[in-house]
Amino acid sequence: MSLPHPPKAVKLVLSFIFKEEKDYPAALLEADAQYGPLDFLSEPLPFHFTDYYETEMGKGLWRRMASFEPLISPDQLPAVKLWTNALESRFLNEPGGRKVNIDPGYLAAAQFILATGKDYSHRLYLRDGIYGDLTLIFQQGVFTPLPWTYPDYASQPLIGLLSILRKRYLWQLKTQSAT
Repeated sequence: MSLPHPPKAVKLVLSFIFKEEKDYPAALLEADAQYGPLDFLSEPLPFHFTDYYETEMGKGLWRRMASFEPLISPDQLPAVKLWTNALESRFLNEPGGRKVNIDPGYLAAAQFILATGKDYSHRLYLRDGIYGDLTLIFQQGVFTPLPWTYPDYASQPLIGLLSILRKRYLWQLKTQSAT
């Protein structure tokens, strides 16, 4: 019989997609105040894997990945998603679309999970209308995409960035358990 036990803490990761560099810093500062301090921020990466956001945000989009020093409980992910949804709605462009898209997820030793409000066959309902999307699994020393993994998360440099964050996360777990 398996007995329930508390989950290990996980590393909160936010993806910011935006058109212009000036569009995301205010949202990043609010995320830092809410979940920080920030412990990683990627360079801007071209976001050219889909045209899904173009109608709302325009062409020529960029992404920055951020993570935060404090580890969180995995059951906080729905609340983080609801918080990022509310934050996005405060940063709108002229036509009323978002200036920044913020996708929260968490990194654990064995997987990377994204939060979404959209149900699908491989997504598990968490609570409050939020689902967990198993995006990547860690096996044989690398993050491995799954058949449904978004193309951007299945490619470099995101897999490389998440691998770096995984090492940081494992170090955090080790140092926290040593104290």
